[in-house]
Amino acid sequence: MTSAVASQATGLRHRAEIEAGSLPPLLVQAEQLAGSVLLGEHGRRRAGMGDDFWQYRPAQPGDSRNMIDHRRSARGDQQFIREREWQIAQTVHVWVDQGGSMRFASKPDLPQKIDRARKLALAASILMVRGGERVGLTGTTLPPRSGNIQILRMAEALSLNDDTDYAPPEHHAMIPHARGLFISDFLGPFDELQLALSKAADRGLRGVLLQVLDPSEEGFPFTGRTLFESVSGGFRHETLKASALRDRYLERLAERRNALENLCRATGWRMGLHHTGDSAQAALLWLYHALEKTR
Repeated sequence: MTSAVASQATGLRHRAEIEAGSLPPLLVQAEQLAGSVLLGEHGRRRAGMGDDFWQYRPAQPGDSRNMIDHRRSARGDQQFIREREWQIAQTVHVWVDQGGSMRFASKPDLPQKIDRARKLALAASILMVRGGERVGLTGTTLPPRSGNIQILRMAEALSLNDDTDYAPPEHHAMIPHARGLFISDFLGPFDELQLALSKAADRGLRGVLLQVLDPSEEGFPFTGRTLFESVSGGFRHETLKASALRDRYLERLAERRNALENLCRATGWRMGLHHTGDSAQAALLWLYHALEKTR
């Protein structure tokens, strides 16, 4: 290798290291997780199927101008997007609970629930985008799009925290007959989740709920004098005999899970459970198959 070529290679490597260093750590971790799962072709449009016109929908922030149907838009003051059946089937709305309750880990060697939830959501999004699907967040801030730039935008958006203990799911601007992926501990107010899934079902949107819990939230290993405090500090409860609360806590947890399962059955969604002490790769594989079954 000549000195000029070696110098050029060194320069390219240096620039690559600088660019990689500027990427959100979440994106790097999600890329590694997605890369560890070999799923083959995913979400590809089948030849000869799904080319039929499906619907017009109002244009949303983030839609490119070449998606606008000018003939339909010329009838009024609003711009419309012409969508085909295959585009709807390959659209996924993602919501990750970024509230304070998710920033919990019972041991230093365990990830916080929010870290695992974000990594799984972004890794699943990477796989779907590589398979030709459009992925975005619920709400109007980041509508579904394809491409690597969209993944970068999602990584940045998912790196933000919510100041509340329990962040309610966003249910606005979900495209009818698309799919959804909601990840949370689902320990907060139930009404907001019920509203979001009911509205999604009314629009023909099906999807997957993944409940992420710390192992201590399943086993309740606490005994003796214990101070229970929310991550935000808004809730505090001290007891001298924590073990006396165990049965009542586990009963309430079982009631919540039963309510979640009933809600999923009523709305056509699927539900899964993941513990932060378990393999993230296994959880991603489950998510992939579960999302495929919601098509």
